Amino acid sequence: MSEENITMDDFSQAVDDSFTTFKDEGEANWEKLKQYQAEKTPLTVTVDGVVNKGVVSNVEGVRGFIPASRLAIGHVADLNEYLGKEIQVIVREADPEKKRLILSATELLRAKADEERKARIAEVAVGTVMDGKVETLQPYGAFVRLDNGLSGLVHVSQISRARVKLPEDVLKVGQEVKVKVIAIKDGKLSLSMKALEEGASDDREDREAKNFKLPKAEELTTNIGSLLKNIKL
Repeated sequence: MSEENITMDDFSQAVDDSFTTFKDEGEANWEKLKQYQAEKTPLTVTVDGVVNKGVVSNVEGVRGFIPASRLAIGHVADLNEYLGKEIQVIVREADPEKKRLILSATELLRAKADEERKARIAEVAVGTVMDGKVETLQPYGAFVRLDNGLSGLVHVSQISRARVKLPEDVLKVGQEVKVKVIAIKDGKLSLSMKALEEGASDDREDREAKNFKLPKAEELTTNIGSLLKNIKL
């Protein structure tokens, strides 16, 4: 049929057909988005715009909202810094009835940070001595941020050989300390300051043991003879 022979009825039908096709594609997209949500599929998206309390990105032809609290693990000071950037997200909510698509990047960021932390912990050996700074103080101990970026706990009983009732009695937040890794369990580092105090004594004993020389056989004989000489039978 040529354009000259198209009637108004034909035109209306074409518009209706286009709308039906668009609607079907939209429903298929929402089904795919719901599948992404169920499977927690990582998606790479581009931040297309900045809106109130978040940013927006397009996924499968659907406009998705990423709340500012879901963009990063920490606080986001300037949302405009994300504009035009590619980030990885998962679908948090896909509601075709409300036409609402919520995306989030924090889950993937936390998983990545956790994997990196496990890799760094795997490189640490029990007995390693490290420098760090006191991050926080709790009644049961002090959390220390190490130079390699990891954190560990110095239990109150491991702060000093002297009895410490509360960590805050002898430590301050931000204080530089030297600690020894005494245990690694369930991805957590147990640290000790007391072990280094005890270690200093152990090192001295080790040096004395290394410097000790076993007497020669003739010296032993002479010493035994001297002892027997003073014994009267």
